[in-house]
Amino acid sequence: MAGGDRGSSDPAAAAAEAELRRGFETLAVARSDTSTGVYEVRLNRPAQRNALSPAAFAEIPRAMSLLDRLPTARAVVLSAAGPHFCAGIELGGPGNPLTAASSKGSDPVAAAEGLRRAILEMQDALTAIERCRKPVIAAVHGACVGGGVDVVAACDIRCCSRDATFVLKEVDMAIVADLGGLQRLPRIVGYGNAADLALTGRRITAMEAKEMGLVSRVFDSKKELDAGVAKIAKEIAEKSAWAVMGTKAVLLRSRDVTVEQGLEHVATWNAAMLRSNDLKEAIGAFLEKRKPVFSKL
Repeated sequence: MAGGDRGSSDPAAAAAEAELRRGFETLAVARSDTSTGVYEVRLNRPAQRNALSPAAFAEIPRAMSLLDRLPTARAVVLSAAGPHFCAGIELGGPGNPLTAASSKGSDPVAAAEGLRRAILEMQDALTAIERCRKPVIAAVHGACVGGGVDVVAACDIRCCSRDATFVLKEVDMAIVADLGGLQRLPRIVGYGNAADLALTGRRITAMEAKEMGLVSRVFDSKKELDAGVAKIAKEIAEKSAWAVMGTKAVLLRSRDVTVEQGLEHVATWNAAMLRSNDLKEAIGAFLEKRKPVFSKL
């Protein structure tokens, strides 16, 4: 169940809060400290090592969309229950969209089109993490396999515990990774490192992940990881929400366009945002040597 401010005057926010409180089958969404704007989205199928089931692919974008609309949400921590972060896509489970799509009818063209639609829907489910306007911080422990790496790659900041391992297993399953890892990882760790991981299917440790830039911080234990990520998220949540969301939007836009196009985009963005009340408050607080009080969304 998700905690949150009750009685919101914003109907959309109240509806989002109500839907979060209804809960999820594969996720646990919570706001443990109502004094902060930090929400945790936890993969919550520990008995299955948090393998991504059809229900998970439906619920991840739903949760991200709700948090995107919720004014009290300023930062999101994406974590996992149990000893491992994620075992990748659940294979052979009931309702698997890939199996169902590939077995429809006898027409190979219809089967191929159904499979393509299923893949695009799964891709879109993970892109929802990236699309959420609020920063998403991954907290990885234990094994992070295949689709789990794709989930992590869609996050804005990635941290892990020292026991974490990462592996792109698809090549060993005779398939091409298709949920975004091959597109996002070269931008995160560089083409050479991404090719090494994707073509060999080798498992890397937390420290090697740190060295290549897959994660930015490594903590000694799961307990320290949870505390460290909560601190990062809280620090972000205390900043101007407009500045944080704008920074994420510009970073993503600049990643996918030329430098010139990225500069033009941020100039257009700031033509409006530099007139915000938060900027006036930040300058006033700096001059008066006090903590700023930023506006609500």
